[in-house]
Amino acid sequence: MQNNTLTVLFLGDVIGKPGRKAVAQYLQNSRADFIVINGENLAGGIGITGRTAAEMLAMGVDVITTGNHVWKKKEVATYLMEEQRVIRPLNYPRGTPGFGYTVIRKNGMALCVANIEGRIFMNPLDCPFRAMEGFLEEQDREIPVIVDFHAEATSEKIAMGWFLDGRVAALMGTHTHVQTADNRVLPKGTGYITDAGMTGPADSVIGMDKESVLERFYTQMPQRFEVGRDDVEVQGVLLTIGRTGNRCLDITRIKEKIV
Repeated sequence: MQNNTLTVLFLGDVIGKPGRKAVAQYLQNSRADFIVINGENLAGGIGITGRTAAEMLAMGVDVITTGNHVWKKKEVATYLMEEQRVIRPLNYPRGTPGFGYTVIRKNGMALCVANIEGRIFMNPLDCPFRAMEGFLEEQDREIPVIVDFHAEATSEKIAMGWFLDGRVAALMGTHTHVQTADNRVLPKGTGYITDAGMTGPADSVIGMDKESVLERFYTQMPQRFEVGRDDVEVQGVLLTIGRTGNRCLDITRIKEKIV
């Protein structure tokens, strides 16, 4: 008898080489049906390249979402047009390279992953609320949709959660690199968390070596930031959702140290 649910492992912003190594180690024991990561900081802690994305896809990641740092490496624009499993926020202006969502099918199951970016304290993009509304009008309602909302303001993320409640299976916030403890299933069935957190070095300032960041704050002088190295954690959520429609049964936070 076919199980009527599927599981999705979603990992928050993966930071540089320590984050990539942590994902590789963690996935060895994962039994999730689909694996999605935010990868806008895969390359040196800021930006993404074709090489770092391909490394993640080769180890079993199904979809890589991004955010405001997606364009930090110039060569990524061409890659995004060729690899539909790596997506950028869908509310970028018309004509921007890449795709704002993708549908993954495997083992008789299907999952739609969408990516949007907030506007408060961020880039002046198209309205993410209207972008999601237009996007959902065109989607197959039988295929569950999960969303990575890459945004700074908690208010904007929470508002989007209520806006999409019952219309998507889950909404995970990313960008702040600080995991929130408000994971829950909203009244109409959408799994929600304000920020899924960061997969990378916890002995850092949101992924960067703390000494150079402290020097920058203390002196206000430019500093070269390097990715931290120690106390690496995997952070994210594990979703249990219906195979059809948009219904989340459970959203469990993940916060585990990698030895």
